[in-house]
Amino acid sequence: MSVRLAGRTVPGTRTGGLLLGIDFGGTKMAVGVADADGRLLAQQRVPTYAERGAPQALERALDLAARLVAGVGGPVAAAGVASPGVVRPDGIDLAPNVPGWERLRLADAVRDGLGVARVAVDNDLNAAALAELRLGALRDADPGLVVGLGTGVAAAVTVGGAVLPGHRGAAGEIGYAVSGGPWPGTMLELDFSGRALDRLADELGVPGAAAGLAAAAEQPGAARDALTARVDELARHLVTCCLLLDPQRVVLVGGVAGSELIRGLLVDRLAEVLPHRPDVVLSRFADDAALLGAVTLAREAVPAPR
Repeated sequence: MSVRLAGRTVPGTRTGGLLLGIDFGGTKMAVGVADADGRLLAQQRVPTYAERGAPQALERALDLAARLVAGVGGPVAAAGVASPGVVRPDGIDLAPNVPGWERLRLADAVRDGLGVARVAVDNDLNAAALAELRLGALRDADPGLVVGLGTGVAAAVTVGGAVLPGHRGAAGEIGYAVSGGPWPGTMLELDFSGRALDRLADELGVPGAAAGLAAAAEQPGAARDALTARVDELARHLVTCCLLLDPQRVVLVGGVAGSELIRGLLVDRLAEVLPHRPDVVLSRFADDAALLGAVTLAREAVPAPR
């Protein structure tokens, strides 16, 4: 558990107020408090304890947010929340990793629990893509594709300086893509994701879960063969995404994307078959892309001064 806290002087908050960002993940949750310009002043990351259900995760995140805001001092102008799944006003779809998450009303919970009037909520990878658009690797690239390789797998599309939500807010949910055969096969997320690689490591008797599997796969053998087959399946879907979108740049985010071996295999496979090859880069935000996106959601929820 890490904490970073700046001094109590908060630039820009006398007129603009603080910005609060909350990033809910299947494994970890992050909370950050920023000044009116989006500069993080304090942040902390804690386990989600997904197996204990959604209510305790939400309650602990709100308690942590209240403590960080009190530690920095000052009113909160707006909050941004990044969540797995497709967020609706009365619930959340496609977020199976934390039991009960589908019943949460996150905007209402933050308003009621913290007394914040302006609350913006979006999918966690869409939030990460917003951070890349405003602060990171997509500032000079259009279109862009952000691929999240973490507990699950998903994508986000950016066009014309905006994140494309889709008709129901479900654009980029490639974890549900059909994988393998015979029809309808299985879901991509069951073949390639942090949890899928954890299971694969366990099946192969490799310690250290997904990270241990990636380390073992550095050398020829069963671990490398098995991991390569899973990367191949992911690469097929990313090739289709690139052919459809023709992105200028692809940004990889999430813990699994931190594996140099996995990134290298993906880049090689895209380069081998795509007629027009995008840049493929690792996000420079490491684990903070969705949190910075949540802060950016909060900042953009505050009306511009007249």
